[in-house]
Amino acid sequence: MYLVLLGPPGAGKGTQAKRLAEKLSLPHISTGDILRQQVKDGTDLGRQAKEIMEKGLLVPDELVAQMLDDRFNNPDIKKGFILDGYPRTLPQACSLDEILKAKGLAVDLVVYLDSSDEVIIKRLTGRQVCSKCGANFHVTNMPPKVKGVCDSCQGSLYQRSDDNETTVRKRLEVYKQQVASLIAYYKKVSKLQSLNADLGAEVVLEQIIDLSAQVK
Repeated sequence: MYLVLLGPPGAGKGTQAKRLAEKLSLPHISTGDILRQQVKDGTDLGRQAKEIMEKGLLVPDELVAQMLDDRFNNPDIKKGFILDGYPRTLPQACSLDEILKAKGLAVDLVVYLDSSDEVIIKRLTGRQVCSKCGANFHVTNMPPKVKGVCDSCQGSLYQRSDDNETTVRKRLEVYKQQVASLIAYYKKVSKLQSLNADLGAEVVLEQIIDLSAQVK
């Protein structure tokens, strides 16, 4: 099962991807994690990305695609993967298809986690992130056991500077513009399924598992 999770920021892609990976015994692949690992390992791709990021620029699609291509060479993806938050644009979707096709693989299912603006704003403005391991918490929905401290590594929690209502609304506007062509692309090849991500995380998780079981 080669499954892609899409959705606006705050829809719960990362949380669902991690839970799905455990439930389906498949690797969870996040381009953000790959990028950080490549930089940490000091690979050629990682050095290129670090140099770009240090200039305050976005890592270009071509470099991210090379990192994904490299990640897909690992034997753990032979039975599938959960790809979290990528692609974000139509060119990225085409690139992903080309990378997988060259390996004799293809995306089986794309699940779009559709969430309302108000729910997303509530989620993101209350989000807290661990400064050490990057784990996410929420002041009301998923608070840490000890206030301000990560449950996993005891790192300190902080709120991202862009997790405020004004910035979140702008991010949502940009996302909606970008994702329209992406949704149309996956609808055309009959691989897209949309779910109401405003529902509880456990409900959404079971719905995704049900959808994945229907794919042959």
